[in-house]
Formats: sequence, C-alpha cells, structure tokens
Amino acid sequence: MAEPFPTCYLNGAYLPLGEARISPLDRGFLFGDGAYEVMPVYRGRPFRLEAHCARLTRSLAELRMRDPLSRAQWREMFATLIEAGGHGDQYLYWQVSRGAEPGRNHAPLPDIPRTVFAFAAPWPVPSREALEHGLACVTAADTRWARCDIKSTALLANVLLRQLAVDAAAAETILLREGRLTDASASAVHVVIDGEVRTPPNSHEILPSTTRTVVEELAARAGIPWRAAPVSESELRAAEEIWISAATREVQPVTRLDGHAVGKGRPGPLWRRVHAAFQDWKRELQEKPW
Repeated sequence: MAEPFPTCYLNGAYLPLGEARISPLDRGFLFGDGAYEVMPVYRGRPFRLEAHCARLTRSLAELRMRDPLSRAQWREMFATLIEAGGHGDQYLYWQVSRGAEPGRNHAPLPDIPRTVFAFAAPWPVPSREALEHGLACVTAADTRWARCDIKSTALLANVLLRQLAVDAAAAETILLREGRLTDASASAVHVVIDGEVRTPPNSHEILPSTTRTVVEELAARAGIPWRAAPVSESELRAAEEIWISAATREVQPVTRLDGHAVGKGRPGPLWRRVHAAFQDWKRELQEKPW
C-alpha cells in the first residue's frame, strides 16, 4: 500500500500526518478499543458511503459507543480529505477510539471524548499479473476472536494470519474454522460450486463486508446465481473458482490454493463477468453526485 497523502484529520483539526499526536493513554492505543472503516474513492466520489458509515455506527454500538459525528460531519471531513488528495482514485481510512482517560482501566467503560482519526491514500491499483493470472493463497485455522462481525481496530490475529501468506509468497490467507470456510485475513471469500457463487452467511464469525454485498449484487445483475451458504473445506478445495473481495481489492481471482491449482488454474469465466460488471458499475456511479 502506498503512503497516505500528507494531510490527516484528528479530533476536529486538519494537520500534516507527521504532526498528528494522540495520548499514550488513549484506549485505542492501549487496548485496541475502537472501530474503523476503509472506503474506496473513485474519481473523487466515495463508493458505498452510506453502507460504510452504517457499518461503523453498528461496530461502535456493539462496542457500547455512540458515533461521535453526524453523517453531515463525516461527509464534510471526507470531502476535505479527498480534495487534499487531488480528487482522483484513492481510499479513505477512518477510526474512532473510546478516547484517553487518566489511567489504564479495563472497566468500567469511561464516558470520555472519543478520538477520531482519518486519512486518505492513493488507490492500490491491482497488478496486471494478478488480473491476468490470478492470486496464490494459503489456508490456515481461523484464530481471530469470537466477534469478527465488529470491525475492530484490534487486528493482531489478522496481522499474524496475513503474515503466513507473506511467508509463503502468497497474496492472502483463507481461513477455516471447524472444517468450514469463514473469511480471509483481510477479505471476504466467494466460491463457485456447480456454477453458483456461494459465500458463507454473515454471523459473529464473519465480517459483514460491504464489497461482498457489491459482488453479490453484481452477480445477480450479470445473471449468475449466488447465495449465502456454508462452504466446507472439501468444497473450498474442489471449487471451480475462488474469489476474494475487499474495499482495496475489489474482486480478485484465486488460481492457486496451498500450492494446488483452483479449477483450471486461471481466472474463471464467472469472475471475468463479475469483474467487468464491477468496472462498468464504477463508471456509472462516477457520473452521479454523492
């Protein structure tokens, strides 16, 4: 990922990223006590703005926090950061922590001012190699905590799982729990079985991915059958196609899993249709106000 643009937002102020400071007693720093979002921006237009804002509000509610800003305030902040980044393709990162208290207390949860931080960064354009030949992935046991539906800043398990992919010269780690597919370390996973796209149903074990929802809508738009349904490890390994999707990946094909070819070992025809539909839809939306 490229370095962020030099301007960030911190607690009501826009300032150089290198000058941003938080208290060492901030609970986000001490406990990972916060939630975050990542949203694509295409030609200066946020993608799925309402869905991302709604998911942050939900994550905060699950952490027993209220969203500290109104939708209008979030939109104003995003517009300022997008303008500072040059209005092109980029992504926005923003997070809310519970804030800083004078001490390190597990409980009770303090009612203190929240810490709000955000920045924009250049869009990570996928390589031609990834789109033409697909990605290699590995599998691992899902060792994340029991509330994966909360987009928490406490991501140590995800980081360690992603490192397994780096160690294997792979792009992502696909996760299994008790013989079932859940997520990947930083992506949703879609599996094509008998010409149908299947994605594990949302639960506490699954992050409710906004990009996953886009993929499902585009599959329906392209006339491709899909459904939310459990996927066993054996079904994953025998799949005709495997895709991963995320805000900064869109939807990408997996062509090798644990060193073995997925399907015919090249990006499949259903992925090609959904990927093309994704690019068409982006162009359509870019002409509409946000």
